Amino acid sequence: MSSSSSSSSENNSKKMIILKSSDGETFEVEETVALKSQTIRHMVEDGCADNVIPLPNVTGRILSMVIEYCKKHVEAAAAAAAGGDNDVKNWDRDFVKVDQETLFDLLLAANYLNIKDLLELTCQATADMIKDKSPEEVRRIFHIKNDFTPQEEQEIRRENRWAFE
Repeated sequence: MSSSSSSSSENNSKKMIILKSSDGETFEVEETVALKSQTIRHMVEDGCADNVIPLPNVTGRILSMVIEYCKKHVEAAAAAAAGGDNDVKNWDRDFVKVDQETLFDLLLAANYLNIKDLLELTCQATADMIKDKSPEEVRRIFHIKNDFTPQEEQEIRRENRWAFE
């Protein structure tokens, strides 16, 4: 019996998962990348991911950014395992240099998809936006209407003087 190359019969293709955004865009993603999301991981493990996984809370524009983030972090982990450079901190810092609406949409998507590292990154970027800001500036940034009367606001400031120092 002649020896044949077993590597040619091996399946070298990676398992792919199809994700569908709220606006109908579909993305074919490597399973290892998609499984950075605990929400998707649970769908796959529970057998709910036969063909296409619908993600009704994430638009295509934001989903493409989330996929980019997950792919970068999967590649960085693989590079670290191979003894290479896995420093993605600078990349992460640049990744969240986006407009406020996009940052908030990324934060919501990270929360919905349960991607802990991305959620922490977007929360930190949001916290950095309001660091050392006055209550009025924070209200403006988050479009929060001040529904306190001047007397109520004065009382709150007096009771919580430490927070306004």
